[in-house]
Amino acid sequence: MVLVGKLDSPYVRRVAVSLRLMGLPFEHRAISVFSTYEQFRKINPVVKAPSFLADDGTLLMDSSLILDYLEAIAPPGKRLMPADVKERLAALRLIGFAMAGNEKCVQVHYEKTQRPAEKMHAGWLDRVTMQANAAFEELEVDVLGLKGGWFGGARLDAADVAVAIAWRFAQHYCVAEVPASKYPGLVAYSARAEALPEFTAFPVS
Repeated sequence: MVLVGKLDSPYVRRVAVSLRLMGLPFEHRAISVFSTYEQFRKINPVVKAPSFLADDGTLLMDSSLILDYLEAIAPPGKRLMPADVKERLAALRLIGFAMAGNEKCVQVHYEKTQRPAEKMHAGWLDRVTMQANAAFEELEVDVLGLKGGWFGGARLDAADVAVAIAWRFAQHYCVAEVPASKYPGLVAYSARAEALPEFTAFPVS
């Protein structure tokens, strides 16, 4: 299996860390959708990260769809999504907020780096910044309720991966818009997750 995309994408990193936690071997190709656009296009004409090649060559994209497939092939004891329906619903809620935080921070980052300064839309930037903080405010409450544990209990689950990676991405690219001082729970939670070997193996780059 091959994972394509750079680890500065929270979506690529989410899949990489999940693969490691599931114990599934894979090759990572750190190809950029910007600086190596043509190289990426040869793998996926849509040029979307993450892109993923299954063992039979099938191309998948979108981290949630890739992880859905990986859940199906991972050993039962290594799967990250809870099997219990109520626990699964709770995990999906957390993943939803984490993914919303990712999406809005990506929009903030692109607004600042991809749009000419004279065309920057201040109203839009304010809106997506508010949405990003709304997502992390929800997650802060949930993280504080853990009291030092994980959403998955004794081991990390899919919600833990999504939340931890979303916060790290926000602090890498949107530190001014999503100030760490507002989220002490997420700061502490992220530090614990980022110290794990599955996370240190795939640093934001």
